[in-house]
Amino acid sequence: MKLDPNDYDAVAARAQQLVTPEEIDAALDRMAAAITERLAGKDPLVLCVMTGAVFVAGLLLPRLRFQLRVDYVHASRYQGRTSGGEIVWRYRPSDAIRGEHVLVLDDILDEGITLHRIVEACHEDGAASVHTAVLVSKEREHACEADVVGVQVADRYLYGYGLDYKDYFRNAAGIYAVADEDV
Repeated sequence: MKLDPNDYDAVAARAQQLVTPEEIDAALDRMAAAITERLAGKDPLVLCVMTGAVFVAGLLLPRLRFQLRVDYVHASRYQGRTSGGEIVWRYRPSDAIRGEHVLVLDDILDEGITLHRIVEACHEDGAASVHTAVLVSKEREHACEADVVGVQVADRYLYGYGLDYKDYFRNAAGIYAVADEDV
């Protein structure tokens, strides 16, 4: 469902910026250092969780100065909605994971259900080890925790840097909280 241009502008005008682009850059540098400490020399397979983590991967991977390979996994609970449902697998690279040190890279740790299920799937598919990194983690309880977190923010509906609101705003510079009346 496409947002009407007037609705798009109104949502943006009411949103509150929680994290600036400069804070994101600093967080990505910290994440790169932590990931390097964990995985340098292990020739990891980085799994980008589609679609939001494509933004994170594009900004984070050039900061990793060691040998790695990239693939993706596509599992989602939202499909353009503002609340999660059952996990839908669109692509699961089972054969590529066997025997690999895997880094699952995602945009956000919201409830942690999707990340938890992807980690389980990697273990089921025979990964040698599974590590996780997320750009944003909400301050709340999660079904699982990420090994590396860029920034922690309030438990609100967010967009920007890969996070979306009804399939829009992934390209916003900063992390924004959607106004309560728009959720």
